[in-house]
Amino acid sequence: MKILITGSGGLIGSELCNYFGALKYKIIGIDNNQRKFFFGPGGSVDWKIKYLKEKLKNYEHFYLDIRDKKKLFKIFKKFKPDAIAHCAGQPSHDLAAKIISDDFEVNSLGTLNVLDCTHKVVPKSPVVFLSTNKVYGDNPNKLLLKEYAKRWEFKGAIYKKGIDEKLSIDNCTHSFFGASKLSADIYTQEYGNYFDLNTCCLRGGCLTGPSHSGVELHGFLSYLVKANVKKIPYNIFGYKGKQVRDNIHSLDVCRFIEAFIESPKKAEVYNLGGGYENSCSILEAINLIEQKTKIKLISKYIKKNRVGDHICYYSNLSKIKKHYPKWKISISLEEMIEQIIFEWKSRK
Repeated sequence: MKILITGSGGLIGSELCNYFGALKYKIIGIDNNQRKFFFGPGGSVDWKIKYLKEKLKNYEHFYLDIRDKKKLFKIFKKFKPDAIAHCAGQPSHDLAAKIISDDFEVNSLGTLNVLDCTHKVVPKSPVVFLSTNKVYGDNPNKLLLKEYAKRWEFKGAIYKKGIDEKLSIDNCTHSFFGASKLSADIYTQEYGNYFDLNTCCLRGGCLTGPSHSGVELHGFLSYLVKANVKKIPYNIFGYKGKQVRDNIHSLDVCRFIEAFIESPKKAEVYNLGGGYENSCSILEAINLIEQKTKIKLISKYIKKNRVGDHICYYSNLSKIKKHYPKWKISISLEEMIEQIIFEWKSRK
């Protein structure tokens, strides 16, 4: 079996390489370390790419920009992958507004290129696209909320389990990142429906884990732990620091992608996060991290929130569990944080 993984140096991409490498897949990794351009040296994944090339004998790497369709097509023709995990993208909600064209080209055009190569070369191979919950824009903010001492929660029975896939994507502010990812999300569905491809969009919450290279503009838990351990001043943007996110370990994401590849469906959409059990606010996360590191976080509260940011978001996992009943969350929020702390303490 051969799997093509775009963004193979990123959090989910690199975890997938290790995961499917252990399953003896031939892995075709594509990553041109665009993160270094987006986020500076702190966002570079060259060290991770080097690690994959050295550790995995069945791994082959290509420093390719997914916007280059001709070169991408050649790789598809050469390897004819049995599955595609499209993880590459510009991942920052905040940065997108400063690089609108680059954000669109990487997220929308890059995804279109991956889909078109799949359609023309390996139309029977399943495609998993790492979308985002930002496709819902700020519509979650229009739901009834209840304020507690350290967090917000959805009020009433309808959204008790969180946001499901039926929430509207219209009449809201998405952020430019959300808009480019939504375009890619819709194209992924359309290639599934129009050309009968097995595709799915994973509308992720906070995907995280110890191999996450968190920076201020991307990677909530990872960067928060980094700021605490490395004593970097941390900015809290708006909503009293009570904004809530659900967090899912990258290993659990890999486990679902394996399940989808083994039993693919056409043009599906799934909200994939840690669910209510793995949700936390910024204030709650800070308390948890400080308890474990015994280090006081240096923080500053900025009253203005980020444009299009969610006040509260945790994923309703009912649909994904119904379609794939053997899959479940296996790593708790507390264990995630412990792993991330260990990783940042070990990094220079």
